[in-house]
Amino acid sequence: GSVDNKGLQDRQKRQMVRGLPKQKPITGVKQVIVVASGKGGVGKSTTAVNLALGLMAIDQSKSVGLLDADVYGPSIPKLMNLKGHPELSDDNRMIPLINYGVPCMSMGFLVEDASPIVWRGLMVMSAIERLLRQVEWGSLDYLVVDMPPGTGDVQLSITQNIPIAGAVIVSTPQDIALLDARRGAEMFKKVNVPVIFLSECKNRECVSPV
Repeated sequence: GSVDNKGLQDRQKRQMVRGLPKQKPITGVKQVIVVASGKGGVGKSTTAVNLALGLMAIDQSKSVGLLDADVYGPSIPKLMNLKGHPELSDDNRMIPLINYGVPCMSMGFLVEDASPIVWRGLMVMSAIERLLRQVEWGSLDYLVVDMPPGTGDVQLSITQNIPIAGAVIVSTPQDIALLDARRGAEMFKKVNVPVIFLSECKNRECVSPV
């Protein structure tokens, strides 16, 4: 019975891989690291910013970019103290705004601060595709992506369409938050992305693989 179950699981895995779109790297980017969470308000964006700045601090020869993929609630402009609209390159690609040596791109640069983004799914997916493929990053060793909370269309599209070197799942210690975070971790596992789980517990931060 266990042999039959293993064979069934292997067949299902092969079928799922065949059904996924072919991943295409982001031009100029060597490795993509995503920061995700099951719920909003757990410190995901702050973690993404600290990760980008930390990677640069560890090795100043490395170039690091920061992409805010949270279309409905972009936080990177505020956290990185950036305002304004991106200029366009000669080939009509958006040029990231830069602070602390980190080039950044966010939907927050393309809309007014107080303007709600009331878009349906197709418009959101079009915006994500533009943020992924139409930004002039130059040459980056790492691109840190601040993902939207949850496991919806945007998250699936990003994980299925670009190669991801690793994922950081951010959570708070409440049982419900941890449950949602584990669902997010399972999504990345299904596309063979290594996952690290980051959670606050008992007044200290705990980091453990999921």
